[in-house]
Amino acid sequence: MDKYDVLKLENQLCFPLYACAREIVKKYRPYLDEIDLTYTQYIAMMVFWEKGSCSAKELGEKLFLDSGTLTPVLKSLEKKGLVKRKRDENDERLLLVEITDRGEKLKERAVDIPAKIAGCVNLDAEEATALYKTLYKILSGD
Repeated sequence: MDKYDVLKLENQLCFPLYACAREIVKKYRPYLDEIDLTYTQYIAMMVFWEKGSCSAKELGEKLFLDSGTLTPVLKSLEKKGLVKRKRDENDERLLLVEITDRGEKLKERAVDIPAKIAGCVNLDAEEATALYKTLYKILSGD
């Protein structure tokens, strides 16, 4: 084995993960266009549909996003009337974000998207579960 084999694209774990993530996000685009959300806005809304509200910091941690990425997403969601942002009364440094009625209603239009995407991915349920566990193992650093 040549010492430069480690630099071949085909020998990189990160490349198929990166390429696959991009392809899956591309598959979301037509469905998300129908509800006027980007993928990042969509995953943020998924948190709000589940929790109702949380701090921007908590949201960033849950989505693995830094504040530089998250701030424009939240501003855009607020501009669309889907969330409200406000400073915590007890700690001005803390930004709280809460879903609006309009944001809650959007949930009904989004509910079929996961099934539509699952139909585009060539994995059976067992393979999907194994991949899910492996990816979260990588994300958690265990």
